[in-house]
Amino acid sequence: MIALAICGSPRKNGNTATLLRAALEPLRQSGWETELFELAGKKITGCRSCGTCIRKRNGECAIKNDLLHEELFPRMLKADAILIGSPTYFAGITPELKAVIDRAGFVALANGGVFAGKIGAAVVAERRGGAIHVYNTINHFFLISEMLVPGSTYWNLGFGTIPGEVAHDREAMENMNHLGRTIAWLGNAVSSCTLPFPGSGKKISRPDARED
Repeated sequence: MIALAICGSPRKNGNTATLLRAALEPLRQSGWETELFELAGKKITGCRSCGTCIRKRNGECAIKNDLLHEELFPRMLKADAILIGSPTYFAGITPELKAVIDRAGFVALANGGVFAGKIGAAVVAERRGGAIHVYNTINHFFLISEMLVPGSTYWNLGFGTIPGEVAHDREAMENMNHLGRTIAWLGNAVSSCTLPFPGSGKKISRPDARED
């Protein structure tokens, strides 16, 4: 099985990446194929609300010249579990991650809910406060996408400012380890289930969807 962790931080190898790596490690040890995909240094554009994905329903975003189309969305489709992490920016997710969620989410919903039945887990790094709103934002994406969201020992967040500092947050690191083990357990349970996932197959529509 495949677990993809998307790090929304604009800085490579920061505290968000540290948390995600800690969550991926139990999955790797359980035999999963794991990948940490960092948005840092990569080109990503926000949703233009053009409606092309709804009109064409071809599984693609109209914006072709950035990482979502070329690299990330195909990985999300292939993954059995998607972990999404963000640092806390004024109690919100980063603009880079917001672009990914808006565009990938719209394309997925326009094409019958292609993320339905996948496992989703939110991970948040914070300096002092605001992380719960970030956590909720990511989970809202998972839930409207009909994904399975496992719980863990706490809300999946850790404290740190300078890169790597979050590794000293013992409770956070224990939380990440448990989260990874829970995802592995849930993935195995889902893969052994003989019943099809009750996805709605609903396709969103917009009366103002227009050609570019």
